[in-house]
Amino acid sequence: MPLIDVKVFKDELTDEQAKELIAKFTDAVAEVTSDKLRDVTWIVINEVKDGHWGVGGNALGLPDVKAIMAS
Repeated sequence: MPLIDVKVFKDELTDEQAKELIAKFTDAVAEVTSDKLRDVTWIVINEVKDGHWGVGGNALGLPDVKAIMAS
């Protein structure tokens, strides 16, 4: 059974966005593999605290994501 582990910053997604992400990942798995896997596809969304995520040696947080989205 597929297990997809998604990491986002704490409070990055609304409840509605999380539900949509889960549905779309599940749809993608079913489309690429088999619709029979839909009911056994697990999606886990883990929230990471600001400053506990880094890229290129720099710690990032939700404000950094918002700045990227705004540009």
